[in-house]
Amino acid sequence: MAKHTKRGANGAEFLKWFRPLLDCLRELGAARPREAADWIAKTEEVPLAVQEEIMASGAERFLNQVQWARQYLVFEGLLDGSKRGIWSLTPRGMQTHLTDDDAKAIFAKWVKVHSAARAKTVEKEDEKNIDLSKDDSAVVPEDEVKEAELLTILRELPPKGFEQFCRHLLLAYDFENVTVTKQTRDGGIDGEGRLKTNPFVSSVVVFQCKRYRNSVSSEEVTRLRGSAGGRADKALLITTGTFSGPAKEEAVRVSPHIELIDGEQLVAMCEAKNLGLKPRTVFDIDYEFLAAFQK
Repeated sequence: MAKHTKRGANGAEFLKWFRPLLDCLRELGAARPREAADWIAKTEEVPLAVQEEIMASGAERFLNQVQWARQYLVFEGLLDGSKRGIWSLTPRGMQTHLTDDDAKAIFAKWVKVHSAARAKTVEKEDEKNIDLSKDDSAVVPEDEVKEAELLTILRELPPKGFEQFCRHLLLAYDFENVTVTKQTRDGGIDGEGRLKTNPFVSSVVVFQCKRYRNSVSSEEVTRLRGSAGGRADKALLITTGTFSGPAKEEAVRVSPHIELIDGEQLVAMCEAKNLGLKPRTVFDIDYEFLAAFQK
């Protein structure tokens, strides 16, 4: 079983995920952030309590650490940073196998690069800049802050409000006749709608909404299947949290399969349709590029 040090005991805690992340992408070829984190959690035997720990920002600490590991591997040229949301190795990364000492050296190198660049380009009194030399528990990428903030807002909606939000989400993705079920008659179903595959074929879809911070269990997936049976062609379970491994297995064990939408996917779907989010252009300083001119 993998050992887990106390937070901050040996500097940035995310360093221990450098090697597993490279191994993950060598095996999978490419992965989404959650998929990579799940793979690492399974292969490294990360305790469930560690996986579910929440930071003050509302983000999941373990997933956040894996994302920081990915960022440093992008800095080092081992991961391809060109496509947000899809992680993959560069040719160099495919051939690289890191030790713990290698991970520490990469971290120290890029802390030095960024610190030197900031010292020349940013006034000392500007406290808004992230100090990458600190433990990861104190810093969160800006995109992750916004995603965590959206999930926090959704979790704090009243039950009916979150159901109506999910109705808007389904309408944005071309569902028709979407209705929210009256609470006294829902039978475990929060709403239903119809999705046309083509002019000749359509499916009745029911959905259930869970404003969770942690994982949805396999028992809840089983209950939804029972409620949907004989009533719909398909069922969706939408949560602001995550799904446990057994829940994912249960969702596809027998028909009808249950489609699972977790908090990460929910945010991505909102981004794609500008639902609850306003797009804006943000420019980040390319410290690596500018460092070449400061020698």
